[in-house]
Amino acid sequence: MHQGITRLLREMAGICLVAIAIGLAWNHQLLHNARTGNAPPGSTAPASAPRGQSGQEQQVVPLPLGLMQVKEFLDRKEAVIVDARDKAAFAAGHITGAVSLPLGEAAGRLADFAKRYPSTTLLVVYCNGYDCHDSHNLANKLIAAGYPTVFVFEGGFPEWQSAGYPVTGGTP
Repeated sequence: MHQGITRLLREMAGICLVAIAIGLAWNHQLLHNARTGNAPPGSTAPASAPRGQSGQEQQVVPLPLGLMQVKEFLDRKEAVIVDARDKAAFAAGHITGAVSLPLGEAAGRLADFAKRYPSTTLLVVYCNGYDCHDSHNLANKLIAAGYPTVFVFEGGFPEWQSAGYPVTGGTP
């Protein structure tokens, strides 16, 4: 019996070591940035694409957020939640407190959006879930417009609604 437990513990330790090695290899750049004090692309880097050590511009990309993180941002009033869906979808139901900025209308409405929300505003963009890419596209437009801290809630409205969190119908 003792040998079986010892063997099981060795196998578990081996699996843990392999998992650690894979995690370190997968996240080596992130770990290097953390060790050297460099911000990862898209975290809080300015949208003007700062120059890295090699002199090349770093691309700022929107980072994904999970359901609980979005809920915390909303509860603490630390972010503006932006709905990238069209007006009809927004009117049918949206995350309570969300601002409508449909991807198809973004080019014409970004100036007004910028007057209402300064570039220092933390933004969380969502649409119709994991298969919807409007949130990513709108997030990229917002970054290009000068918003350096933009996140994407990939689960979007369906995940929010399924979790039983507050939703509202209304006009944009």
